[in-house]
Amino acid sequence: MMNRDRIKRLVRELIAEIGEDPTREGLVDTPTRIADMYTEIFNGYDAESELSVKFSEDSDVIIAKDIQFYSMCEHHMLPFFGKIAIAYSPNGKVFGISKLVRLVEKYTKRLQIQERITKNIADELYSEGVKGVIVITEGEHLCMKMRGVENDAKVTTVAYRGIYDKKEARTDILGMIYNTSSQTKII
Repeated sequence: MMNRDRIKRLVRELIAEIGEDPTREGLVDTPTRIADMYTEIFNGYDAESELSVKFSEDSDVIIAKDIQFYSMCEHHMLPFFGKIAIAYSPNGKVFGISKLVRLVEKYTKRLQIQERITKNIADELYSEGVKGVIVITEGEHLCMKMRGVENDAKVTTVAYRGIYDKKEARTDILGMIYNTSSQTKII
C-alpha cells in the first residue's frame, strides 16, 4: 500500500530540487495530485487475478484486440502506451471478456517494461489450462520520444504459448488479429 503523505513530501522535494518553488500557486497542489494519480496508475501491484471466473463453453479461438493500456517505464518513469491483442484457445472453459482487460491492467499499472508485460499476460493465461495463447503488445514510449534518441518508433513484443508455439498453428490467428490491411506481420 502506498504512503500518500510520503509521496507528497517527496514530490515537494523533487519540485524544489529541479529549481521550482513548491509554494507557487500552480504547484502548491501538485504533490497531492501526483499522490492521487500514483494511487490510480500503480494499482496493478494490488490487483488480484480474476481469471478464476470461467464459463463452460468451448470455442476454437477467442481474440480480444485493441485493448488499450498505459504504463510507466521502470527505467525513466515516463509513460508508454498502446494496444494489446490476446488470442487463446480454451480447453472447455472461457474467460469473461472483461477479465482479459483486467489482466492487462494488472500488469500494466505498475513500473514495467513492455517485454515483461507481454510475457506475464501470456504466462498467466496459459497457466489457467488453455490450449494456447498469443499476446501481442504494440507500444509507444515517451522515454524514447522525449529524450535519448527522440524517435517515434513503435515497439512490438510477442509471446506464444502452447499450441501456438508452432508457426502453422498461429498463422491464421495472426491474420485475424492484423486483418489484411495491417502492414505489420508477425509469423
